[in-house]
Amino acid sequence: MVLSETFTFGRITMLALADSVNPCEIAVLAMVLISILIANPKNKKKVLFAGLAFSLAVYIGYLTYGLIITQFFSIFAEFLRENSTYFYKGLAILAMLIGALNIKDFFFYKAGSVGTEMPIFMRPKVKKIIGNITSPKSAFLIGFVVTLFLLPCTIGPYIVASGLLSELGTLAALPWLLYYNFIFLLPMLIITFIVYFGIARVEDVSGWKEKNIRKLHLIAGILLLLVGLALLFGWI
Repeated sequence: MVLSETFTFGRITMLALADSVNPCEIAVLAMVLISILIANPKNKKKVLFAGLAFSLAVYIGYLTYGLIITQFFSIFAEFLRENSTYFYKGLAILAMLIGALNIKDFFFYKAGSVGTEMPIFMRPKVKKIIGNITSPKSAFLIGFVVTLFLLPCTIGPYIVASGLLSELGTLAALPWLLYYNFIFLLPMLIITFIVYFGIARVEDVSGWKEKNIRKLHLIAGILLLLVGLALLFGWI
């Protein structure tokens, strides 16, 4: 792995990890699994397939958003190259700002905080949409819709990552976006298998998320702050 690829790997990994511990996606997946369990109380395979189908829909949706954002930045490639110092400092400041908001949530938590969680007014709509999930097929279809509601609480790190990848061009950025979204989706996959194998109930996962929500914000905040500082001072 050449030096530039090593730098890219470090940046993208930290941003994806920060995005993956966002309480939003854990809460949404818990709602999906609860909905499918209510519809199929004795069919654990449907729970597994619904969780995987929903995760796949989120993966495809977010990959599409990433390609669009990367392409948007690539359109201004010449301008960005000429002003690369300001561009990277801007991305660094954005990462640090979102990181600071997450760290703030550790000390002064408020549900629906701007930039770190899904707005309160969106939550009843998401819950109603997810309530229509009764099968893996509906979980897949509804997953695409739900990604739009997840954007307010997850898009920040993704914009930073897409901005960094735009210098590679859309085609070369694709493998990195595939990698980013795999890391982003890992908690969803892990939770789905944990529930399927009976290691924990959905209620346990949801309760764990509520109990540790401040810590999740702190972890995400520290990672984003580190990425921002590293970009600002050229560490990675």
